[in-house]
Amino acid sequence: MLPLDTFLRVIDATPLIAIDLIVRNDEGSYLLGHRVNRPAQGFWFVPGGRIRKNERLDDAFRRIARDELGRSDLARTDAELIGVYEHLYDDNFGGEPGVSTHYVVLGYKLREKVDLAALPNAQHTAYRWAAVDEIVVDHSVHPNTQAYFSAASSSED
Repeated sequence: MLPLDTFLRVIDATPLIAIDLIVRNDEGSYLLGHRVNRPAQGFWFVPGGRIRKNERLDDAFRRIARDELGRSDLARTDAELIGVYEHLYDDNFGGEPGVSTHYVVLGYKLREKVDLAALPNAQHTAYRWAAVDEIVVDHSVHPNTQAYFSAASSSED
């Protein structure tokens, strides 16, 4: 891991690459977590995380599924890549003024049964299931999460 001041310089100079997990339950609702950390702090957002330097996509997917969903049994082959997205923030993890954050995000959709009470709380203070029609109009859901639920990406499995 990089020292925080070095990581802040990296964020200021380069985009980060991440994986977001668009998790759908059998009822057709999607998993949202209320974000603890910056950027997007205080918004409802899908689970996800950064890909680390020299980390293979399959390894990153498994780690993110474990860290965000508490699941060590999920593989990238269990999910469908729905697209590549850009997330641009005026903010950064440390709240340092003048440093924006740019993510290139691989959005993966998967259908899973998830027990909200068993989910990790390091990144989110609460979790909920929400229908697409609710997600796209709810101002407490971050616009970058709402973008996953366009007509093309939210089609039924």
